[in-house]
Amino acid sequence: MLFTSLKFVLFIVVLFVLYYTVAKHDQWPLLLVASLVFYYMQDYRFLLFIVITAVTAYILAIATENFAARRKAYLKEHKSEMDDTKKKKYKNTTKRVQALYLAIALLINLGILATTKYTNFIIENINALRSEPLSFANLIVPMGISFYTFQTVSYSIDVSRGTVKAQRNFWKFLLFVSFFPQLVQGPISRYGDLSQTLYEEHKFNYKEVSLGYIRILWGYFKKLVIADRLVVALKVLVSDSEMYQGGFVFIVMMLYAAQLYCDFTGGIDITIGIAQILGIKMAENFNLPYFSKNIKDYWNRWHITMGSWFTDYIFYPLSVSPTILKLSKWSRQHLGNAIGKRIPVYVACFCVWLTTGIWHGAAWHFVVWGLMNFAVIMISQELEPLYAKFHAKFGLKEKAGYKVFEIVRTFFLMSSLKLFDCYRDAGLTFKMFATMFYKPGFGSLGSSELLNLGLTSSDYIVAGIAIVIVFLVSLYKALKGRELREFLFEKYPLFLVACTVLVIVIAVFGAYGVGFDASQFIYNQF
Repeated sequence: MLFTSLKFVLFIVVLFVLYYTVAKHDQWPLLLVASLVFYYMQDYRFLLFIVITAVTAYILAIATENFAARRKAYLKEHKSEMDDTKKKKYKNTTKRVQALYLAIALLINLGILATTKYTNFIIENINALRSEPLSFANLIVPMGISFYTFQTVSYSIDVSRGTVKAQRNFWKFLLFVSFFPQLVQGPISRYGDLSQTLYEEHKFNYKEVSLGYIRILWGYFKKLVIADRLVVALKVLVSDSEMYQGGFVFIVMMLYAAQLYCDFTGGIDITIGIAQILGIKMAENFNLPYFSKNIKDYWNRWHITMGSWFTDYIFYPLSVSPTILKLSKWSRQHLGNAIGKRIPVYVACFCVWLTTGIWHGAAWHFVVWGLMNFAVIMISQELEPLYAKFHAKFGLKEKAGYKVFEIVRTFFLMSSLKLFDCYRDAGLTFKMFATMFYKPGFGSLGSSELLNLGLTSSDYIVAGIAIVIVFLVSLYKALKGRELREFLFEKYPLFLVACTVLVIVIAVFGAYGVGFDASQFIYNQF
């Protein structure tokens, strides 16, 4: 059931009516039923995977918390009998048991993810080394498995750390794992955040429902009017790498930057908007990423919940792990303090971007994409002293023109890296990128060439105007520090006009009909 389908719209309308009709204490059970129905309608086999994930995390989290409580009680009861040595020995022993519970939870849930998503990728690479190829496994990849697995893993780790309490009601926990809006493409919610409003009783709030409604419309506008229109031309451009080189690769960069942004943020707008009309607060996943001044800033603004997940559960634990600290100490002694102090950051950052690439997909171009991000970030970090000297000498840092330059530079850099996602082959991506410089051919790009990409002149006009509107709305937020929809709600007649116009524009200019496909969101594949 696509987010962009009429069936899904009717699903939301029926759910919304029932949600504010049933008794307040029945709201979260209704959401659970709706989530399981939604997932069942994608493929009934998916339910088995998500239930196994929920059951294992639920049981082991409670076991972990119970064990921690018994350990605390034992230490309190035998406080007078234990000296520091005995106490330390007891704590170390019990920590290993607690770590075992966590390891089992992670092994099962990450094992399911790895098996379903990466088995055939491993077989493919083994076959490259064998004369007699192995047969590929006939496995299904459940929708959203990367998202709900990461949510479950963060929950297990947080319970083990003692930062959240284990949920004792299995059905409530299953709702956290399966809450349907986030299954398609996130955000990756943390239990400590989402649980604050997920299980509460919600009264109809006109303002929240209105703001959620216009956010849903805004998401559909970006998805149907822009993203699903531009994807038609993108498919043509990347389908023939021999014909569409040079200047066409630049067009791919620009089209994909707009298409991916509108597809991904549009889906997130729909997700968070649906949650908001139900009174549920979800984490924001984007904060004007195309206004970023460097790549590090970009990744603090793009897919925020994914970035914070990798930071909290891979980067920080790895950078302070005993092994890395020993390596850092050895490096300081043998290679100098300057290198030694960088080792924890370099190793942890490398692992983060390696796993980020693998998380995005079972293919080498995703791995290369991740490592290219790592390389650019590390090079930029190493050059920071030179940047500081440059700015001290020329004083450009605070000038408006230089800030615009930084934004444009970062946009083109990140758009270049996104080519790996377009061509889906690392070697081909490097080749196509190079053609922009040794045989650009920008002069040959005219209206006739652009009209051979499956879009009409009207399509380009509609997409162009829509992109300008998206830019202006983003610019308003950048300048005012708040979203335009909040201002419109304060001027309620304008709010009603905006909602009406969005509905009409989506209905009239949405990418429907011959040549177009109201397709699933890009990040659904992850």
